[in-house]
Amino acid sequence: MGIAERKNRQKVALRERILDAARRIVMREGFAALSMRKIADAIEYSPATLYLHFASRDEIAQALCSEGYAQLLATFSPAAHIADPAERLKAIGRAYVAFGTAHPQTYRLIFMEDPAYTGATLIAADANNDGDEALRMMIAAFDELKAAGRIASEMNSAVCAEALWATLHGIVSLRLTCSVFPSVSLESVLETSLAAWFGGSVGLASTGSPASGVPQNRVASDQPDQPDDPPHPEADAADPPAPRAARSARPRRAAAKPKLA
Repeated sequence: MGIAERKNRQKVALRERILDAARRIVMREGFAALSMRKIADAIEYSPATLYLHFASRDEIAQALCSEGYAQLLATFSPAAHIADPAERLKAIGRAYVAFGTAHPQTYRLIFMEDPAYTGATLIAADANNDGDEALRMMIAAFDELKAAGRIASEMNSAVCAEALWATLHGIVSLRLTCSVFPSVSLESVLETSLAAWFGGSVGLASTGSPASGVPQNRVASDQPDQPDDPPHPEADAADPPAPRAARSARPRRAAAKPKLA
């Protein structure tokens, strides 16, 4: 091994040590605790040595963001093999929320600490085609849903992808910043959100009328009225009967009209 090659390997190794130390500080104490001096102390080098590899703390933070974002995108890979586009998008959503809650400090650093870090991370990912690939996967899934008539054809797939991202980010960021969220299990919130998008009683991609883009199970006005529930014996015993005049004035539910064949 030549001298130049050995020096280059040592430089790369030291850079990785700096990032490892920075990552441990962020995960243990949060980004606010990160400083060049603290990193230097952790690796037992002078702060001046760090500046030979990184111009500032911000540059280290951006490197950590890029690394974390690549890890997030890697969690989407298994979803690419799911045939049904709605199920594929659900899998991406579950992977996104799972990553954000499992790596809260990394997620905060990527998306919630400084817009400059987020912007630099996304630009770097686009330059490597990583970010574009993740977005293309989501857009392609929405295109498939439109082609199958499962969502309205006039919907913009790129906007749908960003709207879904906003939903997922909202769930993660609330979980990380709001002590009273959620009031039920996080899984319940996530699955309800995915059902609102892709299935269930308010599913965006449920089977329905392709012309209107509105799923059949979201239209309740065409359903016949249900009969009143039978009186509960405990309620009757606890409450005195209403005066006859009041009962007679009470409007009665109209009988359901038979549907035409």
